[in-house]
Amino acid sequence: MSHRSEKLSMLGRELELLMGERQTLLQVVGATAALIASLDSSHLPLGAVKPADLVASTINALTDETLQDALAAVHAEIEDKPVVIN
Repeated sequence: MSHRSEKLSMLGRELELLMGERQTLLQVVGATAALIASLDSSHLPLGAVKPADLVASTINALTDETLQDALAAVHAEIEDKPVVIN
């Protein structure tokens, strides 16, 4: 196998690994978005408010396309409104 072919093969394997990791991350984000969207912030323990707000803010910062991919990865739907944790 030539040096170029070997590099292309390695690149292909790395790309496959990254795509697999992306799919796993989309599943984590999708499940988290569905969980956060279902929470009633008035019932959260005081110690959970800041972390929930951080998660909600991070999810809200995603592009619509990425969020839709994440929700599709776990077959979840959330209302078409920003998630807000007080």
